[in-house]
Amino acid sequence: MYDEKIELFIDGVWRQGSGGKSQPLLNPATGEEIARVPHASEDDLEQALVAAEKGFRVWKARTAIERYRIMMKAADLIDAENERIARVLTMENGKPLAESRAEVGFAADATRWYAEEGKRAYGRIVPGRLSNQRQIVIKEPVGVVVAFAAWNFPASNVIRKVAGALGASCSIILKTAEETPGTAVAFARCFEKAGTPAGVINLVFGVPDEVSSYLLASPIPKKVSVTGSTAVGKLLQKRAAETLKRCTMELGGHAPVIVHEDADVALAVDTLVAAKYRNAGQVCTSPTRFFVHKSLYEGFLKLFCEKAAALKVGDGLSTDTRMGPMIAARRLEAVQQLVDDAVAKGARLLLGGTALKHPGFFYEPTVLADVPDNARIFSEEPFGPIASFQSFLEFDDVIERANATPYGLASFVFTRSGSLAQKTELALNAGLVGVNNTAISTPETPFGGVNESGYGSESGLEGLEAFQRIKYISELFPS
Repeated sequence: MYDEKIELFIDGVWRQGSGGKSQPLLNPATGEEIARVPHASEDDLEQALVAAEKGFRVWKARTAIERYRIMMKAADLIDAENERIARVLTMENGKPLAESRAEVGFAADATRWYAEEGKRAYGRIVPGRLSNQRQIVIKEPVGVVVAFAAWNFPASNVIRKVAGALGASCSIILKTAEETPGTAVAFARCFEKAGTPAGVINLVFGVPDEVSSYLLASPIPKKVSVTGSTAVGKLLQKRAAETLKRCTMELGGHAPVIVHEDADVALAVDTLVAAKYRNAGQVCTSPTRFFVHKSLYEGFLKLFCEKAAALKVGDGLSTDTRMGPMIAARRLEAVQQLVDDAVAKGARLLLGGTALKHPGFFYEPTVLADVPDNARIFSEEPFGPIASFQSFLEFDDVIERANATPYGLASFVFTRSGSLAQKTELALNAGLVGVNNTAISTPETPFGGVNESGYGSESGLEGLEAFQRIKYISELFPS
């Protein structure tokens, strides 16, 4: 049973939308409606803006240690409710329950990280040019934040924005995806119980274009944080530019994997199968374009297909499920078009390639070999359970192919050589590089891309600084 009541949260009050509009929330594993998602009217959005402005003044006035205590209590509440929230997450997103538990755990850890770092938002004293002068540099919260979070990671996408803003003593209006609202609702309830003042966290849902248009036209927000597709990020950046709002953009990816001739094949295959089919490939950092040295190529493909074929696909609530459904029927169609295009252009379909014929939005783990450069899947982010392979011989050639898309989020390298790893790391055009592993996201390390994968970082010191601005003060006193 879906155990969360979906409501808007504005100025410390849980409520339905004043316009009476709502939409169904579907379980992607069954296609069944499990709740209704209320839409915020323009009046609701205006109230959220006013509440966030008031909440910012209140929250900013709290000391760092007071904010720390509330955030640490919220993290403890998230931990205490891990199992319940994880089930909510799985029922609205589809991913296996083990993945959901880990993601909720990440949210608690990230909240603690930002609570701690909020106490360390240090400034500095710069020696003056005169004997009676003090030059002071301080970090201030940027102000009210508007944040948009995607559906693929309902916990981590949300918490990086909420905890980052609160750690920097900002208030926030969060518009999370209508496909996955319950996780954000559960987190907001934890922060409320922990004693977060009214107006500091505001949660709204609605038609994305309508919500973003209204919120970003207002002069009240000073910062925009987005997790979403590159197309959406470009649109929101244009809207934010009208009032010169600061932006952090965590957008699409199309991660290359380079498996060098000296790689540990067993390690690479085990690691990459787990990463590729995690959340059915609906991960912005998912490995998507696989470049395997020609000497390893056929053997690597054989082992990869064996491991992928063994994955149990099903409802994420089942204990033996290793890959859940796609988020919606529209994603099945989009993935199928990419597969059909690649095969039509000469790719070998070694595994999968079709949607499963039962309720829900399931697609088979799929492997394509010898994918030509002109196949759409080599230039468009697949966001699905498809691994696309090419072989290579020369270093410069594989780097050129790996860097051939406008994206630049994640990238992965497998080699036993430290010098070859370093050479590859420096040559890849990406904000994140994993060598012999795919664990490139932690609360304490910066997460973000370059080029059309966006700019700015979440998590780590950089994640806190994204919600801060610099003030320089020059004091001059009579001698």
